[in-house]
Amino acid sequence: MRKLTLLFSSLFVLFVALQSCNQPAAEQQSWEAEWLGQTQQEIIDNTEEQFQGFSRTMTENSYRYQELYWAGQDQNWEYAEYQREHIVEALEQGFVRRPEHEASAQQFMDVALPEIEEVIKSADQEQFFESFEKLTNTCNTCHQMEDVAFITVVLPKVRHNVVYY
Repeated sequence: MRKLTLLFSSLFVLFVALQSCNQPAAEQQSWEAEWLGQTQQEIIDNTEEQFQGFSRTMTENSYRYQELYWAGQDQNWEYAEYQREHIVEALEQGFVRRPEHEASAQQFMDVALPEIEEVIKSADQEQFFESFEKLTNTCNTCHQMEDVAFITVVLPKVRHNVVYY
């Protein structure tokens, strides 16, 4: 259902952008987002460039992966669940743009993330770290399947952010 909602939301944004191309010249002059372009194809190309491929998804997930780890360290289970939810959301959005990556992430999406969700609900720190290690291994398996095994995910060693709660 989330994928369908995300797809329709993306299509709606694209539709609104494309509709601006069909407005009378007087209305187009008031358009301030010049970076989008003038023609329908320029708008599509520039929008796709801003969303990028899967690298932006992975950059966000790298941050959220580390925050998830530290949330477990702090036993801040609400923050852990928040990060887990946003990892799922970022990946689903990435799959809309690059569906060819979804098959490699199947184990991560269908097994590792639901398992860590259950552990977060149980608030069991020992289980969390066992599950988190499996999550990390699943990340690396996905990277191998995508021919980017040189991108190795490891447990965070340095905390970059401080969460106040």
